[in-house]
Amino acid sequence: MHWSHRHARPWLVLNTFGIGLFCWLILALAVYALPFFVALSVGMLAFRDGAGVVGALLIGISSGALTLAAGQVAVAVSRSLTLRVAIASVFAIPAAIAGYHVMFALSQLGVPSPVWREAFACVGAVCIGGTAWARLTVFAKTRPLETGGAVENMPAPLLTAARRER
Repeated sequence: MHWSHRHARPWLVLNTFGIGLFCWLILALAVYALPFFVALSVGMLAFRDGAGVVGALLIGISSGALTLAAGQVAVAVSRSLTLRVAIASVFAIPAAIAGYHVMFALSQLGVPSPVWREAFACVGAVCIGGTAWARLTVFAKTRPLETGGAVENMPAPLLTAARRER
């Protein structure tokens, strides 16, 4: 049987698709580094304490989801900008570290220069950390600067005030 290059094309496309899917999955997991770490740790503790494989999986997944939901709710309901930044940083810093290591490992596959590998890893850290920050703060309402309490009697915008005077 003769093997031709014509038969290799579909496998090349599928291989490229598979590598792309694998990279997307790794980077998506890096965004959720803290919830993933919590899920893995709690799941392993549950398995060690006799919960079984299915019980440990359920406990681990639910603890990771609860960690992410608690972070999103805490950022969304917090009135203090400092507290919101602190909570978002707790989620974004591990994601940035994971993003750095993932991009550094992936760049070792095809980038011969150590300087460029480091540059790609730093860009990956910023992108993954920023994505984690954005996904955590997506439910946070933007509020005007507050000194403690609701802002009342805010001045009307100029265009609205000018329209009323006519």
